[in-house]
Amino acid sequence: MAAATKFGIIARSLSTSAPVAQLVKTPVQVFGVEGRYATALYSAATKLKQLDAVERDLNQIQAAVRGNPRVKESIASPIAQRRDLAAALKQTASQAKLADATSNLLELMAENGRLKRLDGVINAFKTIMAAHRGEVVCEVITAKPLEDAQRKQLESSLKAFLKPNETILLTSKVDPTIMGGMIVSIGDKYVDMSISKRVKKYTDLITQPC
Repeated sequence: MAAATKFGIIARSLSTSAPVAQLVKTPVQVFGVEGRYATALYSAATKLKQLDAVERDLNQIQAAVRGNPRVKESIASPIAQRRDLAAALKQTASQAKLADATSNLLELMAENGRLKRLDGVINAFKTIMAAHRGEVVCEVITAKPLEDAQRKQLESSLKAFLKPNETILLTSKVDPTIMGGMIVSIGDKYVDMSISKRVKKYTDLITQPC
């Protein structure tokens, strides 16, 4: 089967020579190699009317890879033969009844030696799909886990940054090294209110030569 037919829409979308007009515009920009693949996948899945199916596929694939060290090692292996990986993924995709756009993405990434970036591509696609649904991704990092009351209060405060048709998708992480306070990123905004940042600021001031 010819390469253009084999990879279908996504292969043409990923081509650096393809006119920008051929791509379906994403609701949010994602960058880097991962963003490039995710953007092309969004365009292809939109044209094939497979957005929801692709999102389900990628969630399952990400969970399977993260839960199986051997699969993760195979994907990241520099000695794995690209064509062998592509063939194996094609067979697996067929058995798992993955959407065409998902299957084409996996094959193309395998042949291009980019499978080690798969997790990043999936995360970038998730960001696009969240924006597609009007969700604004917000990540909060604290030194200790947030209590329910704190989480609700934070969500209420962050809604001030949203447009009327948007909803917040809040995720929280714990990082004891920030000592206290919090680090908040919402959309393209980033605010560092951690104690560790203040300590560093004061330390820098103290250690400056007179």
